[in-house]
Amino acid sequence: MVYILEAHPSDVWQMQSNIKDKVVFASPRSEEERGLVAGSCVRKLGIKFPAVLDEFGNSTEQAYTGWPDRLYLIDTSGRVAYKSKPGPFGFKTDELRAAVTKLVK
Repeated sequence: MVYILEAHPSDVWQMQSNIKDKVVFASPRSEEERGLVAGSCVRKLGIKFPAVLDEFGNSTEQAYTGWPDRLYLIDTSGRVAYKSKPGPFGFKTDELRAAVTKLVK
C-alpha cells in the first residue's frame, strides 16, 4: 500500500463513516504529519500488509492517479498488469483475481 493524500480530511470533505470509525484528520501540513496520519490510519483500519508513504509532493499519486484509492497489480517486470477504477466503488475483485491468475500461469 502507498499512502497518498488523505481522502477525506476534516478541513476539506469529512465523511460520517470517518467519524464513526474515529479516523478524522485534517490535511497534513508536512511530510512528518502525513507519516503520523498514515500510521494512525494503518493501525485503526487494521491494515495487515506493508505500507509506504508517498512523498509530500505527491509524485506517486500523480503518476498512478491513485486518489482517492485504487488497486494496482504490478508484474515481475515492474509493469502495470491491472489498474482498477477509483475505489472503493470501482474495485472489482473478480477482475483483479483474473489478472493475478493470468500472471501466475
